[in-house]
Amino acid sequence: MKNILAIALLAVGFVAQAQVQTPQPSTASTVTNVVGLTEVKIEYSRPKSKGRKIFGASADFLTPYGKLWRTAANTGSKITFSDDVKFGNSDVPKGTYLLLTIPGASEWTVILYKDVAMGGNTEAYDQSKDQARVVVKSEKLTEKVETFTLEISDFSENGKSANLQIMWENTSVKAPITVDFDAKVMKSIEANTKVNPNNYFQAGVYYLENGKDLNQALKFVNSALESNPTAFWILYQKARIQKGLNDKAGALASSKLSLEESIKAKNADYQKMNEELQKGLK
Repeated sequence: MKNILAIALLAVGFVAQAQVQTPQPSTASTVTNVVGLTEVKIEYSRPKSKGRKIFGASADFLTPYGKLWRTAANTGSKITFSDDVKFGNSDVPKGTYLLLTIPGASEWTVILYKDVAMGGNTEAYDQSKDQARVVVKSEKLTEKVETFTLEISDFSENGKSANLQIMWENTSVKAPITVDFDAKVMKSIEANTKVNPNNYFQAGVYYLENGKDLNQALKFVNSALESNPTAFWILYQKARIQKGLNDKAGALASSKLSLEESIKAKNADYQKMNEELQKGLK
């Protein structure tokens, strides 16, 4: 009798644990990008159009204009910033937020919401818990996007901005994200040049590229050259800094030495860059 009871209990336990697994209609997705030095992570579910009308002015559409939307399927979308950012013109502390939107015919309101626990239950929405709101223009896509998509796009050349892009059906919406990495870089320069003299080169280039004190930039590259005086890549940047300081004679001398060393190294890229630089120094 005890054996029969034990077998019965085992069977009940097995049934309780065993579950049939089937594919979800809206697949889970994670997108991670780095803007400047800030990691931006998006977690969301991706519904498909399946012949439905998505955005429009009446209740016949899946997501009517003017109605708060969880901006995904299931529990909505989450976006995480590893550092403080600006979303539109609003300051956003690092952390995780729900991404909510209010679609419109020509404009959308894009919201970062502080109460992540709300999930997809937009009936519990409380506007006082908004961290940031931005109103942006929507665009019509020439090709249909069947599966709802969130991504980070339009990275700026200086690494200081990008767009959060929302795409579904024939609609695209972009909300601007701006980062400030200067303080972090400056702190890193101060710490790491003490540990590794080779970092002086990177520090000098950063000062040059970001409009900082060129005299200090020159000191950095000279410190880098102390341990590697024939490094053509360092000499080239030194020439650029000297040009910025209006020291054309010094810049020309540094560039000529860089050109000589790049020819020895058979580095065609630096040969060309030095030749172009010298044209502007004569």
